[in-house]
Amino acid sequence: MTGAQLRARQVTRRFGAFTAVDDVSMQVQPGEVVGLLGANGAGKTTLIRMLLGLIAVTSGSIELLGGPPDRQRRRRLGYVPQGLGLYGDLTVRENLSFNAHAYGAAEPVLPPALTGRADVLVRELPLGAQRQVAFLAALAHSPEVLVLDEPTSGVDVLASAALWDTIRAQAERGAGILVTTHYMQEAQQCDRLLLMSNGQLVAQGSEADIIGSTTAVAVHAGDWAQAFAALNAAGAPVMLEGRAIRVANANPAELQQVLNAAGIQASLQPVPATIEERMLVLARATDGS
Repeated sequence: MTGAQLRARQVTRRFGAFTAVDDVSMQVQPGEVVGLLGANGAGKTTLIRMLLGLIAVTSGSIELLGGPPDRQRRRRLGYVPQGLGLYGDLTVRENLSFNAHAYGAAEPVLPPALTGRADVLVRELPLGAQRQVAFLAALAHSPEVLVLDEPTSGVDVLASAALWDTIRAQAERGAGILVTTHYMQEAQQCDRLLLMSNGQLVAQGSEADIIGSTTAVAVHAGDWAQAFAALNAAGAPVMLEGRAIRVANANPAELQQVLNAAGIQASLQPVPATIEERMLVLARATDGS
């Protein structure tokens, strides 16, 4: 199949007077892993629900596999929601069997980590194992498109790495994949990133594309809490990295004036910006801060 497997064209969704998604256009190509980033409330889940045909658009259009997200096209889709979409009062085997029959697919073979848990109720599994089951269920019918909403949230590093191996393997066989994540290390594994803020798509491209010319200043002070409070009160876009203070898109001389006025001794050093800092800058721009 050629062309985008998922596409939104100038999509808007309103709930009464509230606009959850505002004029967003995006696409996912075959074999591409696209990361959808943004703070809670940015509009990511609403956009996903429209892409899946679970809620209607207020304006604009959605395409799934070349047409509207109807029942037939959704059968060619794999979806792992934040809540995993499993039945807690069914066993692992029963969940996978039910899902396979719903899609007319063969029941997947359990990996070694789950073979001894086939008859365990899903609700009794640790979260990492539940996520493995959810992935197996989503992949049983070899979907052409995968939509993964926070697929590794709450799992350990090894389980997360294994799930990402699965994601990359699906992309290599040609599936288009849209994945949301709060982990910037995972964002770096995506082929392309989409950044949402306040319902709008504010940036897209590689990590370097999104960071662009944004800079940052590292502030080293004996009393880091007092320094943070002073800069925050002055309206600076401050972030903490441990006890290290970082300020995005700031003028070092202006920061020094704020700290001097508060009687705080500190050293300032220009540093490369991170994608989190770029996200903060864009969020402040879209909400008028």
